[in-house]
Order: sequence, then C-alpha cells, then structure tokens
Amino acid sequence: MTRDMSYEAVMGRNNEIMKNAIGIDYTVFESGSVSFDYEKMMSETGYTLDEIERIQSQYGVGNTPIIELKNLTKLARKVAPKGKGARIFVKDEACNASGSFKARRAATAVYHAKKMGYKGVIAATSGNYGAAVASQAAMQGLKCIIVQECYDSKGIGQPEIIEKARKCEAYGAEVVQLTVGPELFYVFLAMLEETGYFNASLYSPFGIAGVETLGHEISNQFRKEYKKDPDVVVCTNAGGGNLTGTARGLIKAGALNTQVVGASVDLKGLHMASDNQFNKKSFTTGHTGFGIPFCTWPDRSDVPRSAARPLRYMDRYVMVKQGEVFYITELLAQLEGIERGPAGNTSLTAAFALAQELDEDKIIVVQETEYTGAGKHICPQLTFARENGIEIKFGNPDDEVPGENLILPSHPSLLKATDINLDKIRKSYIRNCLVNNNVTELNDSDIEFLAKDTKSSKEFVISAVDEIRVKNL
Repeated sequence: MTRDMSYEAVMGRNNEIMKNAIGIDYTVFESGSVSFDYEKMMSETGYTLDEIERIQSQYGVGNTPIIELKNLTKLARKVAPKGKGARIFVKDEACNASGSFKARRAATAVYHAKKMGYKGVIAATSGNYGAAVASQAAMQGLKCIIVQECYDSKGIGQPEIIEKARKCEAYGAEVVQLTVGPELFYVFLAMLEETGYFNASLYSPFGIAGVETLGHEISNQFRKEYKKDPDVVVCTNAGGGNLTGTARGLIKAGALNTQVVGASVDLKGLHMASDNQFNKKSFTTGHTGFGIPFCTWPDRSDVPRSAARPLRYMDRYVMVKQGEVFYITELLAQLEGIERGPAGNTSLTAAFALAQELDEDKIIVVQETEYTGAGKHICPQLTFARENGIEIKFGNPDDEVPGENLILPSHPSLLKATDINLDKIRKSYIRNCLVNNNVTELNDSDIEFLAKDTKSSKEFVISAVDEIRVKNL
C-alpha cells in the first residue's frame, strides 16, 4: 500500500519517524503533564564525558586553544571606569575540523549513527552544523544529506547561507535547498523516512553531550594556566544547545561559580519565517529570532523533547546590535590579527561591553569562534544588506532598527550589552508549557520540573501560573 506523503500525514507520523531515525523512545522519559526526566534522557547517549572526548579526538575535534585578547582588553579598559576591564579571552573553536564548535556535536552524533548501523545521516540546518555533520560523515564513512532553508520566494539567498551550502558540498554532502517556510520540517521528516538515515539533530542528547566537552575544556585549561575558573563565560545563543552544553560541561568540571551569559543579536521586529523579511537581516544565527522562541519553547525543535534547554543554565541574557558585531569583527582582525566569523563575534561584542563592568583581575571568556570567508565575511554581508534596502552608516547603535538600517558604532565606547528580562522569558516558557500541553492543573513533579527548567523556584512557578491564569480570565 502506498504511504500517504501529504503534509498532514507526514507530520502526524513525526514521533514514529523520529523514534526510528534517532533510536530513542522519548515517551519513556515522560512523567507529569509537562514534566519529563531530563537527566535520564541525557544519559540515553550511553557515553561518558571521557568517552566523548576520546571520540572527538579521533576526528579532529577538541583541545582547541585559549587566546587572550590583550589589545581588546586594553581598549575596553580605556573606555571603562577606573579599575574596571576584565581580561578577555576566546576559546578558538575555529580550529576544529569544519571550523566551528558544532564539530563537537557532529562528531558524537555521526559516531553513534555509524555504531548503530545507519548508512547515512541527515541534518536540517542552514548553518555551521551542516558543514560539521558533512565533515564528520566524510571522515567516518557515512552518506550525508543537509536540508537547508536557503531562499526567499524570489530564489534569493543570503551570502552566508550560500557559503555554508558550498562548504557542505565540498565535504561530499547532498544539499537540499528550500525556500523559507513550514516546508523545511516536512521535507526533513519525509527524507528521514525515505532513506532510513540517522537524524543528526542539533537538539538530541548526542548533540548536546558533544558540547559538554567545550565547557569542560575551558575550566581545565584555565585551572592549569591561571589557577582559577573564569568568572564569566559568554555564549552566543540561538537554539540553546551551545549554552546548554557548555554550561553542563562547566558544571561537570566543578566550575559552579562561573556565571553563564547568553548573547544574541537584536532582530526585534523581524519575523524569521516571513518571506519578505527573510533577507532583511544580516545574521542567520545567534539572533533573537531564534534565541527568544527557543528559550520560551525549546520543544519546537526537530525532536519530541529538546536536549537544549538554555533557561536551565542561563544566569544572564543580553542583546547586541548587528552593527556592533560587524564593528567588533573588524576590531578583532585589526587589533588582534584574528579574522573570525559572525556567530562567535556576537558573544565577543557582549564580552567587550560586560568586561567594563568587572574588575581588572577578573576573567571573561568568549567560548567559541568560527571560520570566516566567502559569503560569511562582513563585506558580502554588508553589500547584500545594501542591495536589500538597508541603510548602513556610522553612529549610535541605539538608533539601529532591524530591517531598516545597520549602524556601526562611531566610537568603541558606544558598544553595549542590553539585558533581557529573564523572569519575563521564564513566564513565557511556563505559559507555553501550559498552552501547548493543554494543561489546567500541575502536580508537584510538574512544578519541580518547571522550577529546574527555568532555573527559578517552586514559588516562582506557582506565582507565574497564578498570574497567567488571571490574565487568561
């Protein structure tokens, strides 16, 4: 009998397809109306941290260097209050095979796929993860398909996305390019079902466990070299896996007093699934268009329960502007002699501003860099912005309006990190849990789960639920 491949039918088989494509039955972790056993799910990888480190080391991943940005630190101290200006460091993840931290996720996922007998892997991503999966699949002898949301309805794609497709193809992957919209997940599911390949999801336990080695390395390297853990670690935040994995690795290393800060590019007012706004942004990841939705509802991902849960680990969340990130990219190149891509420079922008709040003896770490070149470089990105009607000028980044202009700071003192109200984000997440699960009553396990998942307290959750009920009446 012919299988029904309509949109509704394929989406209706989501759980069945996912179970076959990742080898995890997510229903065994469910407990209450909204709760599930997160740590039990994470243990489903079957690999210890030491084993994952050994796996990654076999395939050109991990052990990346820590670099002190001495000239950027000096500049931060020039514009900071007297006695302020923490030492700024970066973890140079561009040294990984494929050029980004996402090689850590991919190495673990592809290794497991091969171990379980899958002939190939599929990932739905327009970013560095696609290149990482393609690279690891080439190393480990598996076939690879990358499904990429690439174009608007006119067939126009951002230079950065086109460059990532080129890199995937260079590693031998098949790249399926789609227009923006709901078709991405449908095509992804249909291809998983048709091929029987492994779902190398960004949001599986394998992917997040792979990033734990990053946080673990940071702590060990600083203890060895500087006899202390870093005071602050800044993570570019999109889907949440980068921050989640890094924070979990820091915790496993015992770095319990290190503050974990998320940073996203401010794209307020632009809708990521809007055809006419798709090319109005100059960043394809690490922005609030992903960071906010995935914080407030992480299970919107391509697995039934996302292992990326940033609210569990985030101590602070800040926004920076597009123009500020382009500016810091040039500062990094011209002051430090290091040219790197946009995502890591998002957290570097935030770190430059946050360093000015800290005493000079403190240490702040940007936990990742990424490769740059071709379409990922700032020059084609700025040219593309102009072609799409975006005004580019020097001035005060506070005046930047996403989709209308892009303002490069006229002075380094204008770089800033603007705090996002985490309690507001927590309440939005709790509300989504109630609405999306059609829940009217929470039991004790639900409340305890929500307190952990929002890094809050039972009292906060109960108060938030009461507030949500009042507003809905």
